[in-house]
Amino acid sequence: MYYSDELVEEVRQRNDIVDIISGYVNLKKKGGNYFGLCPFHNEKSASFSVSPGKQMYYCFGCGAGGNVFTFIMNYENYTFAEAIKLLADRAGIALPEIEDSKEAREKENRRKTLLQINKEAATYFYYQLRAPQGRVGLDYLKGRQLSDETMNRFGLGYSNKTSSDLCQYLRHKGYPDELIRESGVAVFNEKYGMSDKFWNRVMFPIQDVNHRVIGFGGRVMGEGEPKYLNSPETPVFDKSRNLYGLNFARTARQDNIILCEGYMDVIAMHQAGFTQAVASLGTAFTSGQANLLRRYTENVILSYDSDGAGVKAALRAIGILKEAGLTGKVLNLEPYKDPDEFMKNLGREEFAKRLSQAENTFFFELRMMQKQYDLSDPEAKTKFYNEIAKKLCGFSEEVERENYTEAVAEKYNISMESLKKLVTGYAAKMGMAAEVIRPKQPVQQKNTPKEQQENVQKLLLTWLVEEPHLYKKIKKYITPLSFTNELYRQVAQELFPKLEEGKPNPAAIISRFSQEEEQREAASLFNTKLPYMQQDMESQSQVQEREKAFHDIVVKVKRNAYEQDLKASGSDMEALSRVISGRQELDELEKTHISFD
Repeated sequence: MYYSDELVEEVRQRNDIVDIISGYVNLKKKGGNYFGLCPFHNEKSASFSVSPGKQMYYCFGCGAGGNVFTFIMNYENYTFAEAIKLLADRAGIALPEIEDSKEAREKENRRKTLLQINKEAATYFYYQLRAPQGRVGLDYLKGRQLSDETMNRFGLGYSNKTSSDLCQYLRHKGYPDELIRESGVAVFNEKYGMSDKFWNRVMFPIQDVNHRVIGFGGRVMGEGEPKYLNSPETPVFDKSRNLYGLNFARTARQDNIILCEGYMDVIAMHQAGFTQAVASLGTAFTSGQANLLRRYTENVILSYDSDGAGVKAALRAIGILKEAGLTGKVLNLEPYKDPDEFMKNLGREEFAKRLSQAENTFFFELRMMQKQYDLSDPEAKTKFYNEIAKKLCGFSEEVERENYTEAVAEKYNISMESLKKLVTGYAAKMGMAAEVIRPKQPVQQKNTPKEQQENVQKLLLTWLVEEPHLYKKIKKYITPLSFTNELYRQVAQELFPKLEEGKPNPAAIISRFSQEEEQREAASLFNTKLPYMQQDMESQSQVQEREKAFHDIVVKVKRNAYEQDLKASGSDMEALSRVISGRQELDELEKTHISFD
């Protein structure tokens, strides 16, 4: 869907980027900008910057950047058309019905059709469960003590024992075989042709955060393998960017999210009122899903099965949560295997009590490790204490290590002094010290000549956006053609007329680019760290240093452009003309003092 530049800009201007992003990220004001933890990569210190003046965001850690449209597209996994509709609706702007290009229309229609097929399939499964042929599925769910309200809320269904009735139903609705297969609800076999992927299974529709059906999970009735079968990844279903139940959990208004193993665990918890429960989608918990959780909470409570496989999965998930900067705790479900079984036997109040008593992940790891040692045996006990010391060395911050050492000493009745000695000993063996040592910085490789050229061009563009009045002092020497990188040149072509008016609009420039990588790179051009910040300048000598730095950058950009024209001048008369004038302008510029007054 394409809209006029004027309409796109109106929607952007009516949605303040700080207001929008603060709904997703905890932002704190620092100077003229706002900072928070980047939602697009793992970090512990805030490097994600939101500029109200530029109406842009930029992460100095991973390079993610753009305007309000870019953020919504990346965060919500939206197309541009979906992002502009969301923001237009938020601002009360009516979008016109306009014609797209053929290619854009086909791509958008294909995506919409896949979502429609999933919705039709979910509806079909829903009614099959409540029909006579779905009795086996309905009896199973009722046997799991699910209410009609809960089954309806989650859209639970049933796939018949016959192997192609859904395909026939979708064909009857007018959907082509190619798209039915692409949606993931059907498979193709050269011998038997196309058939349903799911049959004789209770069906769990998987919804994205906007309640759109994007895939399915199915639990077989009776004997059969696999016990649980899940949709393959499709253009609308990315397992790493979704969690089962997150469409409800994101609005639960709790200070934590409970992470479970399976669909039934989530449903049982929601039925009991714990609507912050989610589960990974038929695969092990991933770092992508941890990043997704971090958008909605800082605290995750692991509610995995209490058997060996569940403990192993919990230990793995703990590491992933730590890497994502999330605080994790572990729910003790013993003597029951899973949350569903626990709830049925002990009830909601006891489950809430266990939640409040959820165990610190480090102490959970120690408790699981303790099971390998017979603490009545002095030798085994010594080995266990040594393993504790090794794990304590894993804390990189000295204060955190000290706090855990003290807590462990008290919990396991170990002399604090003895435990500290053990930790110090292992720290030395592992190449650490009692205090945290900063790792040596790797030798920085020199930038290539091309990278050096682009770096000074970035600096100039950022500087001009920060201080638009400087443009008129250099416009005689610098034009869009002075930029050797094609994207930089396009940005300059958009920026310079606005600088002439004294009204640069970097956020609007980003909207001119359709590709995410181009938007990211364009955003970086306006967020380069300058050698001197205006607010830091106090004395006359500091101002002079800053003027010299700016002058040097302008000269380098001009010289790079001149040298490029010189190389091309043998066969390009236009370049030859620029060489002649460029040499004169470069000589003049080198002798010119650029004053900031």
